[in-house]
Amino acid sequence: MQRYNSLNTYLKNRFGTKVYKLAVSGDFTCPNRDGKCGVGGCVFCSGGSGDFAAKGQTLHEQLETAKALIASKVNADAKYICYFQSYTNTYGTVEKLRETFLPVLEEKDIVAISIGTRPDCLEDDKIEFLSELNKQIPVIVELGLQTSNEKTAELINRCYKNDCFVSAVKRLKDANIEVVTHIILGLPGETEEDMLSSVEFACNQNIDGIKLQLLHVLKGTRLAEMNCKTLTMDEYFDILGACIEIIPPQVVLHRITGDGNKKELIAPLWSADKHNTLNELNKFLEKNNIVQGSKRR
Repeated sequence: MQRYNSLNTYLKNRFGTKVYKLAVSGDFTCPNRDGKCGVGGCVFCSGGSGDFAAKGQTLHEQLETAKALIASKVNADAKYICYFQSYTNTYGTVEKLRETFLPVLEEKDIVAISIGTRPDCLEDDKIEFLSELNKQIPVIVELGLQTSNEKTAELINRCYKNDCFVSAVKRLKDANIEVVTHIILGLPGETEEDMLSSVEFACNQNIDGIKLQLLHVLKGTRLAEMNCKTLTMDEYFDILGACIEIIPPQVVLHRITGDGNKKELIAPLWSADKHNTLNELNKFLEKNNIVQGSKRR
């Protein structure tokens, strides 16, 4: 029994084969780092969420490097999503976006583009360009909401208000662009109800997908200086299960845990063993009969 609408299943059904995401860098920065809206980035950020992004001079080189890293487990008919992961990938001029994203169209085995960005960097002219691009190749925009609790958002230095997120999602959806929202579970001071409220808030905006991410404390981040408590495996599973149950069945779960860079990970150390974490999580979901959307609020 499939207990949630997984990304793997969704992509297989949509594209007819196994699809892998290849993380690349578009050479962008972030308005929360260069002083436009903040400095230092979000407190949990170690590198613009691009710790695993492939490195290379050109987009093609980055993609080839990323493919080589997973070559041993890829079937001959596999396809890929080009994932612009590092920093804020619409923080620049429309011309910069054209120079960055249009070369993807030359890659024959890329079936979609996924763009990580902030809602305050999606002006109307950029959404218009993404809409044009979406007519040539599927475009997925990933937005890091993290929490709908405005006090927590201020604590983590998110540097935008919830209404900015709501506006960006509406304009993207009006342009027929898929939207995926990132939520972090276990942010400092948040209760289970806070986390459930964030998930509900995001889903109420008619999003297409959601990433549920365990809070990691990484070396070199401001979070590492805050001495915050992280979730145990049992605590995380309990909260995650409650979140899954209130997510509408049509929303695709792009992630249900996440693993930080092991070399930089301070806590929680149990999350470093991703294979074991997923095995235990699947046992938990089955044991407790967790089914996506079974307890809509």
